[in-house]
Amino acid sequence: MAGKTLFDKIWDAHVVNEIKEGPSVLYIDKHLIHEVTSPQAFAGIDQRGISVFRPQHTVATPDHNVPTVDQHLPIKEELSRFQVNKLTENCEKHGITLYGLNHPYHGIVHVIGPELGITQPGMTMVCGDSHTSTHGAFGSVAFGIGTSEVEMVLATQCILQPKPRKMRINVEGELSKGVTAKDVILYIISKISTSGGTGYFIEYAGSAIRGLSMEGRMTVCNMSIESGARGGLIAPDETTFQYIKGREFAPTGSAFDRAVEKWKKLKSDDEAVFDKELHYDAADIEPMITYGTNPGMGTKISSNIPTVEDIEPGNRESYKKSLSYMDFEAGTPIAGRKVDYVFVGSCTNGRIEDLREVADFVKGRRKADHITAWIVPGSKQVEKQAHEEGITGILEEAGFKLRQPGCSACLAMNDDKIPEGKLAVATSNRNFEGRQGPGARTMLASPLSAAAAAVAGIVTDPRSIL
Repeated sequence: MAGKTLFDKIWDAHVVNEIKEGPSVLYIDKHLIHEVTSPQAFAGIDQRGISVFRPQHTVATPDHNVPTVDQHLPIKEELSRFQVNKLTENCEKHGITLYGLNHPYHGIVHVIGPELGITQPGMTMVCGDSHTSTHGAFGSVAFGIGTSEVEMVLATQCILQPKPRKMRINVEGELSKGVTAKDVILYIISKISTSGGTGYFIEYAGSAIRGLSMEGRMTVCNMSIESGARGGLIAPDETTFQYIKGREFAPTGSAFDRAVEKWKKLKSDDEAVFDKELHYDAADIEPMITYGTNPGMGTKISSNIPTVEDIEPGNRESYKKSLSYMDFEAGTPIAGRKVDYVFVGSCTNGRIEDLREVADFVKGRRKADHITAWIVPGSKQVEKQAHEEGITGILEEAGFKLRQPGCSACLAMNDDKIPEGKLAVATSNRNFEGRQGPGARTMLASPLSAAAAAVAGIVTDPRSIL
């Protein structure tokens, strides 16, 4: 019998029914919801006169629209206030657990799931948000869904889903000093492009991936979607088990030991065949940054912006348009450009490890006077830890200020917008035109590279300061 991939093992165990030459009916273990994609879904089940089928398997938190200052006050912006209030109403009506503003467990949905021990290996997980792939870091099949599918899961705890193909990306070797998980995923996307993962679910493997912390693995899986993939996952191991142990909703005592025995079986068989397999050398990866208007337009901070000849013929028009929008010139060095804003946060890099990295880097230094820096923790727990570990104090001494949890300037659905024409180095996941505010220009980078830009005031290779 042919071996199975990790993805196959989890997927096949959750198939309720197969539609001939069509999608599978897939059972969903955990459904995460937020304020933006859930109101219409709840309205849909209300119109049909049905209730949420298994409310105990859904967890809610507002994150996209919430302000990151004065969270104790009513939300000023009308649509945001309406959506957050609607989420509260819907959760109360249907008996769904809600971690609302100012709750000690409030935060970005993809930050709180892992840190509370809600996310566990072998699960199927969905959310009306594309970066649900984050949870795949635990060896779960996690992917984003649309509003009509959110309604489907609320009503049935199942979803109709075609089975993706399987890709494995191996990164072998040791990462150099100053190279982080964010650089790994930006490097991969720069190699395979924003459509290279289309139609696939990616398994990340190899010694460099195994060497990452859980927070690093979450960063890699989070941006699988930026390669066009349906999701990404990493086989659970001792690092995973130690991270989960002792968390609020993790199994305890002998139940935890039994769970670990089960989780240890969650790996691709040696003879498993993937539809596509890619190999990269960790030694080739350097601190990365984007220069264009999609996450695939990335390069090493130490290098120059590619020239038109370096670009595939089919992508040259979008490349030229991108450079025009960014006000960059082909063939010029990436480093040395004046930066106006630095944003550290989002479901990609708003965890405690990210804030520790920034604090370690800026300790004893100060941010450049002209830089506006937003450091936004991914959750109340991260915010609390930052205070307890002295991170908040270090940041304030360096001229930074920690804001309150939320998605913030990652997508500017709140007040945290980069002004038109200003250049931001951001730790988020997308750099589309206007993503961080109308006319804003975004360069994606790691927390370390963002900290270097804040201190130097220009795009800087963090290794030159480390």
